[in-house]
Amino acid sequence: MKKIVILAGAVIILIVGLITWQTTKPKNSVTTHSKVSSTQVIPVSNNPINNKSEQSGLVVKAAAEDNTDTQTKQAISDRLQITMQNTSGQTMSNMEVYYSMKDKKTGQVESYYQKLNGLVLSPNEIKTIAFDNGTGAGHYPENKYSLYRSSQNEVDFTIEVSTPGFKPATGTALKSTGTGETAG
Repeated sequence: MKKIVILAGAVIILIVGLITWQTTKPKNSVTTHSKVSSTQVIPVSNNPINNKSEQSGLVVKAAAEDNTDTQTKQAISDRLQITMQNTSGQTMSNMEVYYSMKDKKTGQVESYYQKLNGLVLSPNEIKTIAFDNGTGAGHYPENKYSLYRSSQNEVDFTIEVSTPGFKPATGTALKSTGTGETAG
């Protein structure tokens, strides 16, 4: 009987310890892990977007060079920028993007997929996002070793942006020869 009481006491102490540990560990431990993984971008072999909607309302325009800051209108270093316009009367969220880049000389192709976490387009709103490894709203990761950054040749971009309930919007952009400009 004495062994059972000691064993029960040990189990109770273990349970109290686990409960205390679970309730006192930082609440953002999962979020911190998610932030780390969402700051990386990995090439994909095919387009995972599966949106069959025919409802119009999303329009995109892209640029891969000669970029300007949307706030100051000043020149900024080259990056993939996508300007999205919501021409509908409904809010758009849960957005995602798939883009491919093709080296026009070698034919090499790289493709990327990214969930646009936190991006919401209100009715008739226009927003520009950048793939520049920047921080804050509207900035998303890019692969600094991609064709865009490493190829000396022209690189064609094809872009698809999707949001539930609306037809995906497509756009194109071109990087001319060289590896990019920096604002000067």
